[in-house]
Amino acid sequence: MQAAARRPRTNHLDLAQRILDVARQRGFEPGARLPEQQIASLCNVSRTPVRAALSLLAERGVVRWEADTGYHLAVDLAAQPAIATELPSAEEDELAEAILRDRSARRLDQTVTAAALMRRYNAERKTVLKALNKLTEENLLDRAPGQSWLFRRTPDDPEAQGESYEFRLVLEPVAILTPGFRLDGARAAALRQGMDALSALPDAAFDTREFQRLDIDFHGMIAEGCANRFVADALADHLRLRRLPGLYGGVNVFRLRQSLLEHLNILDHLESRQYEVAADLLRIHLRLSRNQRPQAASRGAPALFGMISRPE
Repeated sequence: MQAAARRPRTNHLDLAQRILDVARQRGFEPGARLPEQQIASLCNVSRTPVRAALSLLAERGVVRWEADTGYHLAVDLAAQPAIATELPSAEEDELAEAILRDRSARRLDQTVTAAALMRRYNAERKTVLKALNKLTEENLLDRAPGQSWLFRRTPDDPEAQGESYEFRLVLEPVAILTPGFRLDGARAAALRQGMDALSALPDAAFDTREFQRLDIDFHGMIAEGCANRFVADALADHLRLRRLPGLYGGVNVFRLRQSLLEHLNILDHLESRQYEVAADLLRIHLRLSRNQRPQAASRGAPALFGMISRPE
């Protein structure tokens, strides 16, 4: 019972991860101060949960406390992203991850009940309900009649993956070309650092989970830069489905490395405001990822690299 009582609260864990995301996106370097009021404003919360979240990060060695100046970032988030994000998990978060893993492995049916999950995972009812509510809030589950929940269809089979890429091919380039698109420069710089660091690793040390984080963050940055809220919301909802474990397991490291280079190339043109070129390169990137045929990487690409930015 004592161990369970010491388990961190979910909202504090979520906020700790948000603080890391904000610090990474804004390019905070080791030693940077993390004033509670500034963090509270950036995360749109009060200072009280910020203190608890920073304390969690301090326990993991990600931030450090100094009596005179408060909290400081203690690690290089771009160079050590995997270490920096190893936070403890609340019980319902661990259960939610277990449910997703079992669903991805087809060990769970499309429809589940709270009672069946309690038996399967030997968990208390309140923990199961919190996990189900979390997955529902993330649009991974829909509430069904009675005490049952229905998994939404996810891109975890060839047919669904094809449909996922077709959906993204329609909307992601549009997100860039919609008038008012804005690139978050600090987030782009942090992403570039992370992708460069991952690219520099040998194949044996290549971290697929870190690639997934960078991949989702890159495409999420494009979605959030779109000035059309309906396009942005549709892409954000779809990105949540791509956070499921195992979705990148069938792709070889060569293709993942190639994807990083394609991301960096797209980023170059976004930063130069060559939006039409970036949108065309994004289409090629999505088609190559859909086909998962690295040998086709140059097909149709050369003609695009000489294009000029979209007229103002």
